[in-house]
Amino acid sequence: MLDRGVDPGQAVGGEFGPSLVYVYAAAEDEQRGDVPCHVFDRIPTASTIDTLPGMTGRVVRRTVAVLAFLAAAVLAATPSPGEAARPPLRVLQLNLCDSGFAGCYSGRALDVAAAVMRANRPDVVTLNEICSGDVEALGTVLDGVFPGDLVVRAFEPAGDRRTGAPFACVNGEDYGIGLLARFAGGRRTTVVEGGLYPEQDTQDLHDPEQRAWVCVHAAGAYQACTTHLANTVPGVAFKQCQYLFGVAIPGLHDRAGYVPTVAAGDFNLLERAQGCIPERAYVRADDGAVQYVAATADHAVIGSSALDLQQSTDHPGLLVSLAGN
Repeated sequence: MLDRGVDPGQAVGGEFGPSLVYVYAAAEDEQRGDVPCHVFDRIPTASTIDTLPGMTGRVVRRTVAVLAFLAAAVLAATPSPGEAARPPLRVLQLNLCDSGFAGCYSGRALDVAAAVMRANRPDVVTLNEICSGDVEALGTVLDGVFPGDLVVRAFEPAGDRRTGAPFACVNGEDYGIGLLARFAGGRRTTVVEGGLYPEQDTQDLHDPEQRAWVCVHAAGAYQACTTHLANTVPGVAFKQCQYLFGVAIPGLHDRAGYVPTVAAGDFNLLERAQGCIPERAYVRADDGAVQYVAATADHAVIGSSALDLQQSTDHPGLLVSLAGN
C-alpha cells in the first residue's frame, strides 16, 4: 500500500478558504525510490482503453475519424521559425472517491492511481474526492517517475456548511481536491492559490459539502487548476464553472502574469459545460461524461483517452495530451 504520511516540513496546500502561498523550491538531486503498490497484470495506458465501462457504442476516441484532425492540430501547434517550441503536456484527471464515506470507496484507488501514473508519465495530475495525505503519497510517486524534476503539490479542502470548518474524510484528514504539477529542471518560483466558490448549494440538507478550486502557477512555464463542482444542482455547478474560468483563472493571470493554462476536474456537467468553458479561449476534451480537461487556445489537443481504473472508483481516468502553439 502507498505510504500516505505527510512530511510535517512540507506544505501541500493553502489555508482553509481563499489562500495565496508563494513557494520557492529546488528539484531533488537524487532519485527517490518508488513507492510500492499492487502490481496489475494489465496496467491501463493511453493506447489500450478506447471506451468507457458500461457505455457500449459510445466512443471516446475514433482513431480513423480523427486522424485528419490530429494532423491539423500538430501543424497548428508547430512554432514559427525562430520561436522556441513548448514541450507537450500530458494531463491526467482522476476522481478517486477516497473519502471513505461514499459508496464508491474501494480502498484501492491510490494504488491503482500510482500504477496509472507510472505507466503514463503525466506532467499534471488533477485529483478529486481525496484526503489531504493522498497528495503527498501520489506526489512521491511522480517524484519517482521524474527524478530530478520539481513536482509541486497543492491541496484545497472542501468546506463543511454545518461547521464552517474543512470537510473531513473518515480517517480524520481534510477532504477536498489536489493537484500535482511537474516542471522540468531545477529551481522555479510558483504560486498556489485556491478557495471556496461564492456560489454553493445551500438547499440540500443532505449534502453540506462546499466546493473548491485550486491552481498552481509557474512563471515561464504553465498554470494548472482543478476543481470538483456541485453534483446536486446543475445550475450551481454551472455558476461555479463560470467563476473558475471567468474570475479565478483570469485573476491569477492578472496577479502573477499570463502563462498557458490547463484546468481539469469532475465538473458534474454534461453538455452544459460547453456554455461555461469559453469556447474561443479554450480547447477541451472529456471522458464522454462529466470529467473535462480544458486548455487555453495556445494549446492543441493531440490525444485523449479514458483509462480503466480497475473498479477502484466510479469514474475512469482521463488522460489528455496537449501540444503548445
